[in-house]
Amino acid sequence: MSESINSHPDCSRSVQNGMKMWGGRFAAGPSSSMDALNKSISFDQRLWQVDIDGSVAYAKGLNLAGILNSTELSAIITGLKQVKEEWKNDQFVLQETDEDIHTANERRLTEIIGPVGGKLHTGRSRNDQVATDLRMWLKDEIVIIEGLLVKILDVLCNRAETELDIVMPGYTHLQRAQPVRWSHFLMSYAVSFKSDYVRLNSLLPEIDELPLGSGAVAGNPLGINREYLASLLAFSNVALNSMHAVSDRDFVAQFLQWAALTGIHLSRLSEDLIIYSTKEFRFITMSDQYSSGSSLMPQKKNPDVLELLRGKAGRLIGNHTGFMCTLKGLPSTYSKDLQEDKEPLFDSVDQIKIMLDAAHGVLATLTINANACRSALSFDMLATDVAYYLVRKGVPFREAHHIVGKLVVLAEGKQCHLKDIALKDLQSIDHRFADDYAQIWDFEKSMEQYSATGSTAHAAVWQQIATIREFIMNTKERFTIEQ
Repeated sequence: MSESINSHPDCSRSVQNGMKMWGGRFAAGPSSSMDALNKSISFDQRLWQVDIDGSVAYAKGLNLAGILNSTELSAIITGLKQVKEEWKNDQFVLQETDEDIHTANERRLTEIIGPVGGKLHTGRSRNDQVATDLRMWLKDEIVIIEGLLVKILDVLCNRAETELDIVMPGYTHLQRAQPVRWSHFLMSYAVSFKSDYVRLNSLLPEIDELPLGSGAVAGNPLGINREYLASLLAFSNVALNSMHAVSDRDFVAQFLQWAALTGIHLSRLSEDLIIYSTKEFRFITMSDQYSSGSSLMPQKKNPDVLELLRGKAGRLIGNHTGFMCTLKGLPSTYSKDLQEDKEPLFDSVDQIKIMLDAAHGVLATLTINANACRSALSFDMLATDVAYYLVRKGVPFREAHHIVGKLVVLAEGKQCHLKDIALKDLQSIDHRFADDYAQIWDFEKSMEQYSATGSTAHAAVWQQIATIREFIMNTKERFTIEQ
């Protein structure tokens, strides 16, 4: 966005007649390639509403400062309302000369109300205008995204509550490790999405600073009350420094990083569910609504939605990485490179909303196959329980671990399971084995010993569900959960 010029009747006619806002300095217009490279209207037009709302507030600020009289203010507000209605009703007609949403709206305003429309930009730059628009737009989008996160948390809790008794293998290194509850697995992702919510919400105070009234770089010389503007536009604070205000895009970078990390969480969940949905695992069955078939093999049912979630995470990472590269070499204050903030931001917002909504649908409609989950359990997964058996008899864990290792070798030699080793053979390894060894081989009992906070015992998982439920309840004033 280029620096502003003070509006006057000649400038107003120039905008109305299709000349550039900054055209008075130039003897010739831009080349077609310059014009194509410079224009952002194709993507920043989605800021039309916040741009108009910001302009209404700025007009009121100019009136308070004595720059606009009440008649001029009324004309500008009436004209901007008409511009807004045209956008709402898909009647706004873009012109070839519209560089961006700001010039398009001002051009149309001037067409409607005449030269007085040229007074709206007095003391304002597109530098502080676009920074304000982007913050207003992103604040609104974050509220929507937070609502989608809460929906995912809600469905995870619903499933965890009703499917608490389903037991499955817990995996490390993609190898069966220890028995856990399916609900414990679900809660592991609930914790990730809860953290995503908290991180996203923590961005709001930084976004909630008003740049408007900073001008192009030096500030505003016309007595504009920026605190008044902030109150009109629902900003909690005004930007402290005008040079920083017009160039700061840290909030964009932070959102892009947030979206990338949240995308990674969705990708990892997708990977787990893809694996669990295979014929080899059969832990879950995907709903037909979130699956597709093969154009060649009629028997196939592919988890395409999950694969797309996994793939789009890379796109979100790319948006963040690309924009960071744009920022790294910029000098202070505004440079036109910053126009590159919108496309990755818009794309990441659009994609993460689609991804969260799709993930919610998958989680709400999949079928868990409890028998397949339990059938995947094997008694070798209780080898650690044998070590704990010895620990409870006073054996140091490292020694117990070594003893169980010897039992594994013994079982392999006898081609039997640890569970089936005879007591006399156990005692040949260590005399502390006794008849109560047989009580180890119970998956439910195994899980119940993990009773510490955050573990997989029944009560511990209930505590996790209750904690997430409380978190959801704390957001109820902002969101309506769809049950």
